[in-house]
Amino acid sequence: MKSRNNHIKILFTAAVACLTLGCSKINEINVSPNNPSIDKATPQVLFPSGVISTAAMTGGELNIIGGIWSQYWTQSPAANQFKTIDSYNLQRQDFNRGYNELFSGALADYQLAIDKAKANNQNQFLLMCTVMKAYTYEVLVDLYDKVPYTDAFQGAKNLQPKFDDGYDVYKALIAEIDAALATDYDVDLSAADSKVDLLFGGDGTATPADQMANWRKFANTLKLKMYLRMVNTHAAEAEAGVRALYAANAEFLDRSAVVDVFKDETDQRNPIYEYTVKNLGANDLRASKTFTSWLVANDDARIKEYFGTAAPTPIDQGNFNAPQTAQPGYYIATAPAFGPSDPVYFLTEAESYFLQAEAAARYNVGNASSLYTDGVNAAFAQYDLPAPTTGVYAYPNSGNFQTNLRAIIYQKWASYPNSHALEGFFDQERTGYPEISPVYSLDPAYKPGEWVYSKNGVTGGKFPKRLVYPDVERSRNSNTPPEVPITTPVWWGLPN
Repeated sequence: MKSRNNHIKILFTAAVACLTLGCSKINEINVSPNNPSIDKATPQVLFPSGVISTAAMTGGELNIIGGIWSQYWTQSPAANQFKTIDSYNLQRQDFNRGYNELFSGALADYQLAIDKAKANNQNQFLLMCTVMKAYTYEVLVDLYDKVPYTDAFQGAKNLQPKFDDGYDVYKALIAEIDAALATDYDVDLSAADSKVDLLFGGDGTATPADQMANWRKFANTLKLKMYLRMVNTHAAEAEAGVRALYAANAEFLDRSAVVDVFKDETDQRNPIYEYTVKNLGANDLRASKTFTSWLVANDDARIKEYFGTAAPTPIDQGNFNAPQTAQPGYYIATAPAFGPSDPVYFLTEAESYFLQAEAAARYNVGNASSLYTDGVNAAFAQYDLPAPTTGVYAYPNSGNFQTNLRAIIYQKWASYPNSHALEGFFDQERTGYPEISPVYSLDPAYKPGEWVYSKNGVTGGKFPKRLVYPDVERSRNSNTPPEVPITTPVWWGLPN
């Protein structure tokens, strides 16, 4: 156990140093005859390094943007750090680190590990790395649309990779998952290899056979999520893909895909806690009235888990310039309840059930009501709470599909804070739920939970739908696509 903890500490230190200094500088520093070069690395080293890199970004700065744009949190008027996010005023200078880290860190690690796993017939690592590559790529496609894929990871052979359409990247990732699932991956991991599986083997309780079964379920659940992303723009392909999964009796996740290795020590804390609480002093993020009003209206016990109190004082979304004389409550507003050892979730058990519920509601491939209830139960069990069974927590069983979908997506949205907030933002772009309020949340006619346009938004009433390509890409790669407004939906999104 001591050896494993030391290994994790090394990975954390490397990841944090990489985030602080930039990976290129780390690579320069690490050129030493006393240390093996990256091409000598093994999947056993590359895989956990990639996982920590993905977790640092999706559980860190991308979690912040997801949490603000999903209206769980908003910027405090007493600080400034996230005003550009909350006003939809992001520029090329923003999120360079996240983009660079996911490409040069996580995805580069996964791809090199995949190449080595193929060469050495390590099919367990081939599946694990392929699923994490697909998961990480999907986040980038969903944020930027077009990204380098076909020409990516060629190193000095191609420093100007072309950008592929997001839809094409999705299809290629699904094909990669299918190819990995078609191998003889279902062989027990060795005891040593089992320890580097930070998702399903990290707590030491899963058997090696369970670990690979969970990776198969994660692969199937990720495919299900990707097909459901396509429903607006490639409806026939989405339905065919979902039906093929069920025709093959695919099993889906019945536990969370989660990295739960963080602790309250230097360089080993949960990434959003490390950044917003430890580094920024917990002065920036505050509860958004959009979310707390829905929790209060539905007497949702998770409010205390999300904000540390059953009666949080919120701020209306984006109203960070309000003077204290006009809104004194804003200046004592409640911060999110982040902890140093909180896990980083890639895909929760609740999300898996809600995805299955949506598939069942759309295509009659299962019992939507039962799966919805499983999702609600799992979402509350995540906080050791009993799930309510009435009101908005009961499946509507309506003859109207949109009524049922609305219930599913609202429950997903309510389950995401402190887990993986970006998904709430993506789901709203894909389904339109929660709805957009015609009035601001200070208006007596405001309905709890409906999203409001940021009080200080700079996009003329249109909501953000993507990130702009960062300078780190645009300045180095002449193939970077022309810039489009952040209000332009990505390839699978509803019109703005």
